[in-house]
Amino acid sequence: MGFLNKLKSLDAYPKINEDFYKRTLSGGIITAISAVVILLLFFSETRLYLKTATETNLVVDTSRGERLLVYFDVTFPEVPCTLLSVDTQDISGEQHYDIRHDITKKRLHVHGHVIEATRDGIGAPKIDRPLQKHGGRLEHDEKYCGTCYGAEVTEDQCCNNCEELQEAYKKKGWALPNLDLIDQCARESFVERVKAQQGEGCNVGGFLDVSKVAGNVHFMPGKGYHHSNVQLQELSEFNLDNFNITHTINKLSFGQKIPGVVNPLDGAMWTQTGSSGTYQYFIKVVPTIYTNVAGHEIKSNQFSVTEHFKDGNIKQKTQAGVVIYYDFSPIKVIFKEENRSFLHYLTNLCAIVGGVFTVAGIVDSFIYHGQKAIKKKKIDLGKYT
Repeated sequence: MGFLNKLKSLDAYPKINEDFYKRTLSGGIITAISAVVILLLFFSETRLYLKTATETNLVVDTSRGERLLVYFDVTFPEVPCTLLSVDTQDISGEQHYDIRHDITKKRLHVHGHVIEATRDGIGAPKIDRPLQKHGGRLEHDEKYCGTCYGAEVTEDQCCNNCEELQEAYKKKGWALPNLDLIDQCARESFVERVKAQQGEGCNVGGFLDVSKVAGNVHFMPGKGYHHSNVQLQELSEFNLDNFNITHTINKLSFGQKIPGVVNPLDGAMWTQTGSSGTYQYFIKVVPTIYTNVAGHEIKSNQFSVTEHFKDGNIKQKTQAGVVIYYDFSPIKVIFKEENRSFLHYLTNLCAIVGGVFTVAGIVDSFIYHGQKAIKKKKIDLGKYT
């Protein structure tokens, strides 16, 4: 019993007989308000506890020799797929022209609906200067005499078009080769496709595998045609030197999509209102690692962008197109999702209940003693009057 009495003396919450309690209207109002405040704070804290918290850290990016997938989906309503090419190059010297793999092209009607979707490549074959009979390429001011690839009957016979070549093969009794590999046939096929797709647009989508160094991606209309350095009379009516590069970037990301992050160029649209030129995007890519609550890690990138239009008629004439210049930040961002600690949640609940009741007690005491002082002063004034 002696130990229990000593323990009883440590009671920090001595009880007062109910006969000594005095309840007031102001105290009841304050108690009701306190209960509502505690209830609201309880629900708010519980909601925060159930949500995941994201911790953000910045570190120096020390990765080397990595590759990066650039996902894109771009629509050109005024450029046909036959004339559109996709090229990449970077400061390390790696270059890829007229990329055909991992890309889907969709021919678009003037009203926007899809005419045809294929995965067999983008753009047209590079149209070189015509191959001469002597084995070289056609030079300026030189008469064209196309090779028959050994099917000539006489030394001065020329095969200047695909039909003449096929006729020469038939006279020799030879089987026809793949016409897409024959210079004359490839040129005529290109011309036919350009004529067939006149007035159409093109949607280009897919991904590019690039090195993790500064570089650029080109969407260039008519590149295969312009690289030929020769005028095709059949194409003169199409005005291939002045393209309308109006475009919409439906999607552009450097790596996988990060949950909750919206890339700044998704849905971006630019409309050409004047002369043709080059529309440039300058992108700063920030390496990012995102780890969700389950521990699944996504290595991707975020980016910021500025834009500039370079008029093709000012100073040095440039080829029409859209160019995306990208560079990498030396700082890496790390996002890590974590669940809040249950003990932290309980601590906050206790702080809410105790804090609200403590503040409410102070307010109630101030009101009670204030009213009591005012009443006493009135009584004292009544005595002297």
